[in-house]
Amino acid sequence: MKSLKRGSNLITLMLLVFIIGLCLLVVKIQMEASFYISNSGSRNLGYIYDRNGDIIFDDNAQEGQYEDGYFKDLGNLIGDASGQMTNTLVARNIEKLSNYSFTSGITNKGGKAAIYSTINHDANEKVYSAFGDKEGCAIAYNYKTGEILICVSRPSVDPLKGYEDLEEGSLLCKAFYKTVPGSTQKVATLISATETMGMDKLMEKSYTCNGVYTNKTGLDIVCHNSYGHGTQNIREAFANSCNPFFAQLVEDPDWSLADIENCYKKLGYSVNGSQEGEISIDGIISEKASTTLSDKNEFNTQWSCIGQGTSLVSPCQMMMWQSAIANESGKSTMPYLIDHVTNVNGRTVETASTSYSEQLFTEKTASDVKDIMLENGLNYTGKIPGYTLGVKSGTAQVKDGEEENSLLTGFVDDEDFPIAFAILIENRQSYDISTESIASVILDSLN
Repeated sequence: MKSLKRGSNLITLMLLVFIIGLCLLVVKIQMEASFYISNSGSRNLGYIYDRNGDIIFDDNAQEGQYEDGYFKDLGNLIGDASGQMTNTLVARNIEKLSNYSFTSGITNKGGKAAIYSTINHDANEKVYSAFGDKEGCAIAYNYKTGEILICVSRPSVDPLKGYEDLEEGSLLCKAFYKTVPGSTQKVATLISATETMGMDKLMEKSYTCNGVYTNKTGLDIVCHNSYGHGTQNIREAFANSCNPFFAQLVEDPDWSLADIENCYKKLGYSVNGSQEGEISIDGIISEKASTTLSDKNEFNTQWSCIGQGTSLVSPCQMMMWQSAIANESGKSTMPYLIDHVTNVNGRTVETASTSYSEQLFTEKTASDVKDIMLENGLNYTGKIPGYTLGVKSGTAQVKDGEEENSLLTGFVDDEDFPIAFAILIENRQSYDISTESIASVILDSLN
């Protein structure tokens, strides 16, 4: 009897394990089938819409169906299903667009799978056009919610035109890739100095700029103003974007190299090769900032804190720091592109929510830096009219000094219009479109 009972228990256990395994298999197939179907030749994908209901991805689109260049302003951000681009919204979320369910099979035109994005397509097209024939990128978001509203990168690709004879860089959305920040780096350096010393002590510091400063190792830090700025405090030096001032600040005995390193790491920099996690925006990877700091009296370390040297930052991360300043929280509002997702049956299966980074710097530092950036923004009233701005511009030498990029990052100080942005114009000449003009188009098109 005992042996029969043990045998019965064993059979029951085996049946239970089989049933559980079968259930897990069904669940796995149900969850993963759409991914494999969406990447197969039998795929039927839904649309991606902008925040106003405009279609910004249509896998079945044909030339002539949409006006010429309709998708080009978003080509390297939204992408397509061809596999040519991998760091795009479609490539990272293709299974969410699958008009397929395991229970009902492939659904054709009646399928309602869709991604509803945060992008404002009309505004994006205006910003794309504003660049003219210049290359670069611009990104802007709501620093209260995290919704990315504009993300332009030139050159771009028109998915309807194919991939022949593309310009270099067309398949990458530059807003998510690191670039030399130029003097926009001084925002991070200002944050670090304020966090370490406090604004009262920092305001007591004054240094003289005569156009060139010879640092403690005998190398020259050159100012963009050959006549110099005279003796300045931090507010004046930030507004003047004075390199000699910031070099002397880095050398100051009240500020250690360890202080700078720790503050930069909290901001998200990889310092001296340290590993930092990636920024993921609905699957799209945005590179994190990096720099090398070895000796605060040495040229390359000072130059990196000023915005040249080894410092590299993505426009997206520049923009995120602006949210931590504008909100006076010291925490970045995390950006996102997907507002909500519907499945093949039209049911909402995913909805975005606002989230924040870890504490990057104190609320007091955020408030103090915001005040300085707003003061600097007064200098841009005529260039970007109609808005109360906190801004920092920058000029970055690239390609061994053969070219100069122009950058601008900042925020609108308005509870009802909380926009932060970062702009890059590559190889800008004096007669070209300016970052201030691009910023005006961004804000006017969103307002």
